[in-house]
Amino acid sequence: MKAVTEEMRMRRTKQAFWRSKMGRKDASTIKLPVDQYRKQIGKQDYKKTKPILRATKLKAEARKTAIGIKEVGLVLAAILALLLAFYACFYLRLSTDVDPDLEPDED
Repeated sequence: MKAVTEEMRMRRTKQAFWRSKMGRKDASTIKLPVDQYRKQIGKQDYKKTKPILRATKLKAEARKTAIGIKEVGLVLAAILALLLAFYACFYLRLSTDVDPDLEPDED
């Protein structure tokens, strides 16, 4: 019987302690061991994944800022098409000119 009354007295003091801390700034400073353990695990996990997160961010940023192979290929294809068109114009223009060594019609 004495053990039961001792236990009830402990519960009352704990309840009184929590009631006195409710609504105060000090209430947030008291942390349960489970919460401290979870926080510690979270810190360790963050430390492990921090380099991985940094590498992922750098890869994503590099993809956004880098010029892709498709863009370079399209620019080179456009330049090549312009050069071919320029060459074709001059080739057709010069090939239709009359050669000065040939005489027009000698009938």
